Amino acid sequence: MDKVKEILHVGSKSSGAAPAEPSPEALSDLKKKYADAGQEHVFTFYESLSSTQRAQLYEQLSGFDPAHINDISKRALAPAEADKSSDTLEPLPESARASILDSSSADISKWYNSGLDIIGQNKVAVVLMAGGQGTRLGSSAPKGCFDIGLPSKKPLFQIQAERIRKIQELAAKQSGASSPAVVPWYVMTSGPTRGPTQKFFEENNFFGLDSANVTIFEQGVLPCISNEGKILLEDKSKVAVAPDGNGGIYQALIVSGVLDDMRKRGIQHIHAYCVDNCLVKVADPVFIGFSASLDVDIATKVVRKRNATEPVGLILAKNGKPDVVEYSEIDMATAEAKDSKQPDLLKFRAANIVNHYYSFRFLETIPSWAHKLPHHVARKKIPSTDLKTGETVKPDSPNGIKLEQFVFDVFPMVSLDKFACMEVRREDEFSPLKNARGTGEDDPDTSKRDIMDQGKKWFQEAGATVVSDGGVEVSPLMSYGGEGLEGLKGTTITAPALLERD
Repeated sequence: MDKVKEILHVGSKSSGAAPAEPSPEALSDLKKKYADAGQEHVFTFYESLSSTQRAQLYEQLSGFDPAHINDISKRALAPAEADKSSDTLEPLPESARASILDSSSADISKWYNSGLDIIGQNKVAVVLMAGGQGTRLGSSAPKGCFDIGLPSKKPLFQIQAERIRKIQELAAKQSGASSPAVVPWYVMTSGPTRGPTQKFFEENNFFGLDSANVTIFEQGVLPCISNEGKILLEDKSKVAVAPDGNGGIYQALIVSGVLDDMRKRGIQHIHAYCVDNCLVKVADPVFIGFSASLDVDIATKVVRKRNATEPVGLILAKNGKPDVVEYSEIDMATAEAKDSKQPDLLKFRAANIVNHYYSFRFLETIPSWAHKLPHHVARKKIPSTDLKTGETVKPDSPNGIKLEQFVFDVFPMVSLDKFACMEVRREDEFSPLKNARGTGEDDPDTSKRDIMDQGKKWFQEAGATVVSDGGVEVSPLMSYGGEGLEGLKGTTITAPALLERD
């Protein structure tokens, strides 16, 4: 079995071999670099370390530019004050949006068939943001490994892999090809999830996908910073670091070589999403067809905001540019405003679900704008080394910050005519896994319920009868979005049930 491609995270210079202790000249140069930035304390314990530890610390520190760390920390902690009172907020123009809830069946079919054609031409890739651990779920494993309790016991990674397999089959069938289409899957992990994710994929034989079309890569990391602006040490020989946020995807695509791989494959359309959404339509042909028909560079899926006070970010036009505005940044009058054409709906109702389309031509421009993306501050309790005693201290209150970027900060960089938005049904496409079981909201039980309810709905739409409560799990290998179940007409099934392909 081919090994999944190994790609190291931003900041690493190693190819897997043990690092060598630096020469005196190289060490002196690096020490000067950090001293010039006022961060020389990172070498406090260097002389007391073993040769291996010295080599590892030198390699880690070589991967960062301390002057750049100072700069982004300063800007994140003291962002330029913006006069938000002058901001103009409007829904995206009608030409840039569509709704599955309101679109005609003819339009939806047109987008679906067009998307399948594009997939069949091997021009579509999928990028999965899977850096999170299941800590809040009571698991130290990557969140994609989590079993939400379905009858099949399939983890999130498997559900999504099987949706890719099915859409490849459907695209090949439409094109008349003798073999499935190829939708390469690029799985972005973080430091803690990189190894376990690779192992999980290998142990499960890539869930039936060709390993040559699965690339696991790692997002970048940034040092954790004290409240005084100093780089924190995790221990005497290691800097405390944290993933650089989902906005780190852009730099990681370049550094990892993923963009080069896409270019070699002739990819033109990319679907990017988060691992924790059990209902995600991976490489959704409707979304691909819609976005391609408008020739946009970025498109995003949204769900309809439940009510004026639901705490969700909103996709809209801010000062004439596409943007995401957090619920806390909108006053109640704006939140409660009604649509002038549909008075029963909110004017601002496009809730962000981090489900995006990119044109390849746009991603190729990353080097020209990635450095412009802002960094955001997350104040945290960060275990760190006391520089006087060398002991690790676990703080009782936030003692520092983690710097992160948001994937949607790139939206204002495109013009409104190159941005689009598609509203989808929440019950069909969005059920995030955020909380521990028993919470009652966005937890394993609600994720399981939503998949089982969806399967029951598909059964009934096919003309079958479902007896009892509990729903039906329909394997993605049986049906991608409810299609192909016509043969069930007139049958009866007792829930809870599992429909799996032989």
